[in-house]
Amino acid sequence: MTNFTRRDTFRIAAGGLAVTGGLVAMPSILRAANYPSRPINVIVPFATGGYNDRLSRAFAPYLEKELGQPLVIVNKPGAGTQLGNSYALNQPADGYSIMCTSAAPYIPLTVLLQGAPYKVEDFSMLNLPSRDYTLAATSADSPIKTFAEVIEKLKKDPSSLSIGVQPASADYANMVLAMQASEIDPTKLRVVTYDGGGPARNATAGAQVDVGFVGGEGFLPLKTKIRPLAIFAAEKVDWYPSAPLLAESGVKSDFVEGSQRGWAVTTKLKNEQPDIYKFLAGAVERASKNPQAIEALEKQELATTWYGPEASDKAYRDNASKMAKYVALLK
Repeated sequence: MTNFTRRDTFRIAAGGLAVTGGLVAMPSILRAANYPSRPINVIVPFATGGYNDRLSRAFAPYLEKELGQPLVIVNKPGAGTQLGNSYALNQPADGYSIMCTSAAPYIPLTVLLQGAPYKVEDFSMLNLPSRDYTLAATSADSPIKTFAEVIEKLKKDPSSLSIGVQPASADYANMVLAMQASEIDPTKLRVVTYDGGGPARNATAGAQVDVGFVGGEGFLPLKTKIRPLAIFAAEKVDWYPSAPLLAESGVKSDFVEGSQRGWAVTTKLKNEQPDIYKFLAGAVERASKNPQAIEALEKQELATTWYGPEASDKAYRDNASKMAKYVALLK
């Protein structure tokens, strides 16, 4: 318990801080003022090697500079991010645990499909710089040349090709939607699931599966080892202009946006520690706009675009609404 003299009280009040009810608000203000005083954990609800894992490690030196404390990357993969999400929610709301995650669609999907013990609203975004799209791809040496060939083979025999995908993901949702639009029963497909985008991409590039449905941005470091077949986007994307649009394959299917990746905290932290939340958001903004960070992450084909909390939260919640639209179909 910190003791305050009468002079301390008036000095703090003169600095613009409210002094009411016997300094009821003082402890949280002081905690925010002293924050951070020790290393901060970055919870990544995915296995090592995936986009979020690489983003967290590449961005860490620049965010550490703004925070004044080291970051400790904590990988908590499993159950389509449910394990990592639950772990984050169980941490104290003190600012010493933040997240680097594909917030949408993974959080909504664990709520909608897995009965996760939390709500979409339990998480608040700091910044989601990466806006991904599902890419259907094969290994560079595969005899399959087009997505139309994939559809043709699966129509004749749904088990003729192995399909790699992460369950409870936008990629899984888009795979199901494309199959149903092509009058292929998704339940008869030979699906191989992976606990993270990194393992699924490696399996695709290494021809361990015939076709992979995974976020396209994460494929960029492997682009010489894969053949893009179809990207689930309305327009060509700048970072993968050679990827054919799904519509160009002749498949008329709706699709959900891919992973929206970046930095998040629990809404409990945002509500109970607004000063810490603002400090974290400011640190992420400064690091995101650091020219050295931008250059370093661009070399690794990682995003640093600053959208900010408001725009990132809107994108996250809009994606959650679209996932809810298809929940019956996905079940």
